Formats: sequence, structure tokens, C-alpha cells
Amino acid sequence: MRTSLTIILTMMLSPALAGTILVCSGGDRAARKLTCIVDGDTGWERGVKWRALNVDTPEISQPECDAEKRLGLQARDRLRQLMADGYRIEWTGGRGRYGRELARVILYDGRDAGQVLIEEGLSQPWPNEGNRWCGQ
Repeated sequence: MRTSLTIILTMMLSPALAGTILVCSGGDRAARKLTCIVDGDTGWERGVKWRALNVDTPEISQPECDAEKRLGLQARDRLRQLMADGYRIEWTGGRGRYGRELARVILYDGRDAGQVLIEEGLSQPWPNEGNRWCGQ
């Protein structure tokens, strides 16, 4: 009973509503104030583009090999699944090299989503030592 109550309260208090997180599509995401996921380490939160701090997931849009794209899609979908139970974005105040806001995605249970993806083999620490997805 206590665990169920804790989960319900966490989801209610979460800055994002629990439920399906969309895959990003279409333009003008800032003006539309979209919340969606681009890939395993990039998304939009209410129209602000973010990059997960200290993690690197396989590329989807310009993969160097088929394995990278396949794993990239798995990482994106796993992140969406993790976030669906409730999450919050911790903004660091910094920006990455492409102007994205650096952030941590903290799951309803307090875990860092990026670290979960690393533990599950769907991400690697950033900065990385090359494209391990394609054996480089």
C-alpha cells in the first residue's frame, strides 16, 4: 500500500504528467511548446530543447552503421518508456555544443534516466571514446 501511494504521489507531483511521451515530429517545436523525445539523449520539454548531461546514445538520424540505428531506436523508445511513469527535468544552466540546454532526466523513483540507459547498454558516458555501436 505504501509503495503504491508513493508512486501515485510522485506521479501527481511530477512536473510532467505520467503517460506516453511522444516521438518528436514536425517543426516549430518551441512555439508549439512540445514535450517529446528526439533520441535517447535529446528531447524537448515544453518547447525547450535539452541534451542529457554526461551520456551519449546511438544516433538515429545519421548513424554510421545499421547496428547504431537499431540501438538508437531502442534507446529512444526505452527513454520514452522510463519517462512515461513520471519524471522531472533538472536544468543545469549550461548549454551543449549545439545550443541545447543541458539537463538530467530524473525518473519518478529518483534514478537518472541517462545512467539507467548506460546500465542497460543503450548509452555510454559522455565524453565518449568513439562510436562503440559500430566498433570504432
